[in-house]
Amino acid sequence: MSDRILVVAPQPFFTPRGTPFSVYYRTLVMAEAGLPIDIVTYGQGQDVAIPGVSIIRIPDFPWLGPVKIGPSLLKLWLDSILVLWTIGCLVRRRYAIVHAHEEAVFFLRFLKPIFRFRLIYDMHSSLPEQLQNYQFTSSRLLIGLFERLEASCLKAADAVITICPELARYAKPLMPDTSRHFLIENSIFEPVKLAGNAAAPEAATTAGFAAPALPANRRIVLYAGTFEVYQGLGTLLEAFARAHAGCPDALLVLIGGTAPQVARLREAAASLGVADDVMVLERMPQAMAARYTKGAHVLVSPRCHGTNTPLKIYEQLASGVPLVATNILSHTQVLDDRVAFMVDPNPDSLARGLIRALTDEAARAEVVGNAKRLYAEAYSRPVYEGKLRAVLERVGAAEATARHPVASHGKT
Repeated sequence: MSDRILVVAPQPFFTPRGTPFSVYYRTLVMAEAGLPIDIVTYGQGQDVAIPGVSIIRIPDFPWLGPVKIGPSLLKLWLDSILVLWTIGCLVRRRYAIVHAHEEAVFFLRFLKPIFRFRLIYDMHSSLPEQLQNYQFTSSRLLIGLFERLEASCLKAADAVITICPELARYAKPLMPDTSRHFLIENSIFEPVKLAGNAAAPEAATTAGFAAPALPANRRIVLYAGTFEVYQGLGTLLEAFARAHAGCPDALLVLIGGTAPQVARLREAAASLGVADDVMVLERMPQAMAARYTKGAHVLVSPRCHGTNTPLKIYEQLASGVPLVATNILSHTQVLDDRVAFMVDPNPDSLARGLIRALTDEAARAEVVGNAKRLYAEAYSRPVYEGKLRAVLERVGAAEATARHPVASHGKT
């Protein structure tokens, strides 16, 4: 069998959002460990520049539009094509190890006994739960079918990666051997190197975007991420409008929306009387967003529901900027009052948290120091690499690693 690992990513890879970031960093660290890798993925997305990694794409089908976050009929169609491309890869190279992200495990679970590979299931969420959360279906029959399929995948995989403690609590009781389980948070971050444009990550997704400068005389409250409903940006706007009276020099900056989402939030800010104190921007390159973070006085994660911890939380812990976050399970698996200003997911509580984070210098310093220590001890790159190395050892990749040494590794 081939020493190469096959990564199956049912995503528009690479695009700057949650799961593609996870696929990138998992693949990057495995490649740095000396493993040659093929990624089979959607036609949409940009190629990345990782030595030893090749990308195999299904057709783009551009007339069908962009792949949105969450389950969709478009993803169902693309996944059916991805099955065929994956089988073609397995026939040509007969990989010893296949790394399945998200729903790819559903068909790889059945291909495993045919092609006799060892299977890593990278579980980013409970897929039956996603069907309900994104209102894709309310059919108990269909949801029950996916629950049974997911349970069978957890039993069949040689290693299962979960991304947060709550997902681990869900998955482990469904596994006959929990020694196959590995909790690996999506906790590392560094500029994504795109093929042919390594110095300007995700530039093609924001072509022509001119980043406005932040005013030097304002205290910046920054949100950077998607503008999906569950992110709680409506609550954040209401809270900021209430907090602004006590902090009139504060400026709220929201980064990461599509053009229609940006327009809606600008209208909402105007209706609350804070249009001149809210800057709403579309998606931008990762390195550009990082510059905004460095200029911020407060970071905020106002998410209103969910169980999976956002990737950005780990970067926020390490940023040296105090974080205001809501008291929901997505956050409290990682955050508490020692490392962040924790608030209830309502405008009044969030407004009080913003004011305290902007004005209480002693509390700001304490929170930032604790957050940076927590990140270094529990979530830093060396910790992440050690966890992923354990997965590779579990599926027998250590011998292949020895046959394919690399000259240098990434940042530590």
